[in-house]
Amino acid sequence: MSDSKLVYSTDPKESVNQKPKVKGSQQVVEKNHCIKMRRETKSRGGKTVTVLYELPENKDYVKKLVKELKAKCACGGSLKEKPYTIEIQGEHRDKIKALLEKKGFQVKG
Repeated sequence: MSDSKLVYSTDPKESVNQKPKVKGSQQVVEKNHCIKMRRETKSRGGKTVTVLYELPENKDYVKKLVKELKAKCACGGSLKEKPYTIEIQGEHRDKIKALLEKKGFQVKG
C-alpha cells in the first residue's frame, strides 16, 4: 500500500474535487463603508479621471459596481486591485456621488 490519500465516495452529490468555500467573499453592507473620491489629471496627458478609493474588499461586488458606474456615466473606466480603486474617465463626481449615496454608501470628496 502506498501513502496515497485518495478518497472514494459513492455519494453522487459529494465530489472529491470540490474547492472549499472562500471566506474572502463577505457580504457588503453599504452603510458601513465610506468611499472617498478625487479628481486626477496628473500623469494622464491632461485628461481628467475620477478616482474612487477605500472600497469594500469584495472583488465580485466591486467588479459589478465598476460595470454599473461605467454604464451610468457612459464612459470607460478600470478597476485596480490591492487596494481596490476605481478609475472612471472624465469628470463625473456628481453622477457617481448621487449613485453611490442612492445605494447607501457614504461618499467624501
